[in-house]
Amino acid sequence: MHFLFAGLIRPAAEKVMATVGTASLSSIWVILKDIEQQVCISLMLFCIFLMVYKLWKLLDEEEIYSRDLLPEHDKDTPLDVDKALNELSSSSYSDTPAYSTWINCIRRYKNTQNVQHAADAIHASVENIAAQLESGNNVIRYIIWAIPSIGFVGTVRGIGAALAQADAALDGDIAGMTASLGVAFNSTLVALFISLILMLLMHLLNGRQDTMVIRTQESCEHHLLSHLHH
Repeated sequence: MHFLFAGLIRPAAEKVMATVGTASLSSIWVILKDIEQQVCISLMLFCIFLMVYKLWKLLDEEEIYSRDLLPEHDKDTPLDVDKALNELSSSSYSDTPAYSTWINCIRRYKNTQNVQHAADAIHASVENIAAQLESGNNVIRYIIWAIPSIGFVGTVRGIGAALAQADAALDGDIAGMTASLGVAFNSTLVALFISLILMLLMHLLNGRQDTMVIRTQESCEHHLLSHLHH
């Protein structure tokens, strides 16, 4: 990102400003050239990477959320608990929320021989999954909150620089003040626009995660409890 700004964006902004003067303030190169925008865009890309990775994992595991994880076990006969646990634990998906919920539920049933206790384990596991997903998004939420703050830092910096050039403006030279005010407004503009994009992506990710939790619970209640009732 640093090389992109140093090698392309800032030279292009300087060229535009030298060519058209104050009219260049609406140029995309000028809007993006300052350090606050660079930081905001870098954080945006990092945040998008995190969300895309989480979404990719959800999509990769999507087909296991609603299916019977023990299809070879007859629901009309008593479940071989030890065999079922071995099958689930040896699966390549054993660390996914769906498999973890099934494993916890069957272990509870193995220890208590009580279907209701197993059902309670489903709800406890699902609530734990939801809490883990929520806490796993904390870094993303912090970045989304921090980006507008960085934009406001640029606003304060730009206004301060503009005020420092008030004397020159009174003498008729407003170019410096205009450029500084451009820094102030451009940093906030870019930061708020990035925040809107990230908030949309965050809501889409949360929706997918909520769907996964719901489908995991429904799968356990429909398929797993059917195996345990005999």
